[in-house]
Amino acid sequence: MDHLSSIFNGISRSFSIYKTKNLKNCDGREAVEAMEKDAKKNELILITSGTVNVDRSQNSASVFSKRGQKGQNQDCCIVWEEFGCQEDMMFCGIFDGHGPWGHFVAERVRESMPSSLLRNWQETLIEASLDPNFDLESDRNVRKFNIWKHSYLKTYAAIDRELEQHRKINSFNSGTTASTIVRQGELIFIANVGDSRAVLATMSETGKLEPVQLTMDFKPNLPQEAERIIQCKGRVFCLQDEPGVHRVWLPDEESPGLAMSRAFGDYCVKNFGLVSVPEVTQRHITSEDQFVVLATDGVWDVISNEEAVEIVSSTAERAKSAKSLVKFAVHSWKKKRKEIAMDDISAIVLFFHTSPSSSLCDQIYPSLPN
Repeated sequence: MDHLSSIFNGISRSFSIYKTKNLKNCDGREAVEAMEKDAKKNELILITSGTVNVDRSQNSASVFSKRGQKGQNQDCCIVWEEFGCQEDMMFCGIFDGHGPWGHFVAERVRESMPSSLLRNWQETLIEASLDPNFDLESDRNVRKFNIWKHSYLKTYAAIDRELEQHRKINSFNSGTTASTIVRQGELIFIANVGDSRAVLATMSETGKLEPVQLTMDFKPNLPQEAERIIQCKGRVFCLQDEPGVHRVWLPDEESPGLAMSRAFGDYCVKNFGLVSVPEVTQRHITSEDQFVVLATDGVWDVISNEEAVEIVSSTAERAKSAKSLVKFAVHSWKKKRKEIAMDDISAIVLFFHTSPSSSLCDQIYPSLPN
């Protein structure tokens, strides 16, 4: 029960933060807001390009975002180290907005997601602990996953409802993806809506880093997605000048033409098969697992999973790894898709272990591809 005790000690520590601020009779929402404010003060939260690397943590993260050629950058990111006052926890999220209000929607979801998830996780954990049959140490990973999955589903549903009622953000024809990761000790929990992607780099038996895709790109032509949309009277098809690009359309109108099957916002098609329900998965991190790349489709449209792992591994300084990946994607857009306006391009690279020697990186990947 030592691990369970440490979790509750962390929650108690979170409540102590705002008790010391003389906040009496405050609820869980105020507690989490105080925690977030304290984390920002201690530079544990990053929402711009940069790095997060706390001395007492094995985690480190590199973040970089570049505006495309379509107007304002609608991508945004967040990294929160010591998430929930837990020294072994980190939250990473990347959001890709679309539509005329897409940047506002993405920023709003980024603002709401971590604190809402943390609050729901704490409440779910406490509720579960009150069950006389609850034993976190029995099938620990399964129970942890169920708690996080319940918290994620509750959080995503609540945020989507709040967006619809937001007085200052018009989400009727605008929305955002949301791909997030929580690392808790040697487990990572991944939740995904939309077509941003998480890719793990793990060492194979032959000593080479290989990619493992952790999320699904939720495109409208996926069988289970198309079936749901069609059952809800929505339509899925490609335009003649965009072969292979499947989009979601209203029953009787040539709009909105959404190129994903799950998203926050986009209420014009929420009754016709579009959902904001995340796919939630988990993975146990081993010594072979080195890092995760979390990136928007501005990266994945022009760079393969294998290339992304190679680029990050070949970057001598971890702090520059996300920037290297984004710069390579920019180069690839100009080379492979020069007839199309470049999309916004953003990436987070989350490293799991202390930095290896440069010689090891050189052995894995001696140089970048041409």
